[in-house]
Amino acid sequence: MEFRIRAATAEDGEVMYALMPRLAEFEIPDSRNADDLWRDDLALLRECLAGNANDCFAQVAEKSDGAILGLTLVRMRPDALSHEPSSHLEAIAVSKEAEGKGVAHALLTACEKEAMNRGAFTMTLHVISTNLRARKFYERSGYDGEMIRYIRQIG
Repeated sequence: MEFRIRAATAEDGEVMYALMPRLAEFEIPDSRNADDLWRDDLALLRECLAGNANDCFAQVAEKSDGAILGLTLVRMRPDALSHEPSSHLEAIAVSKEAEGKGVAHALLTACEKEAMNRGAFTMTLHVISTNLRARKFYERSGYDGEMIRYIRQIG
């Protein structure tokens, strides 16, 4: 499958917005609502594409016919511990058609390069522990599982 990675534009919005629920297509813990896994990312994506979030950028993978295959959404922010310039991968999603075809890897590589061009030394991301497919993808891509977040229902 041939495609290219480019900066997202406002015209890409509707297709990108439709991909956001893919962020919750895995076995979600019973204590979580699937919509909560992507609703804030969708709001940030809308702000980013509208030009109202200067600390963010979005990219898309696009086929030669203009069809969008996937997206990344990245926020530039200091590292939580060192406070050095960093970036955070808020979202990466690909269409069902693009699964297993290298699109996600190309998107990840492209957003890392763009973040580095914007001054980041690192890129962080969050993954729900039950999302084994995503965890394997990030580990194959050189990411380390640095922190573990614990949660307990108390109310």
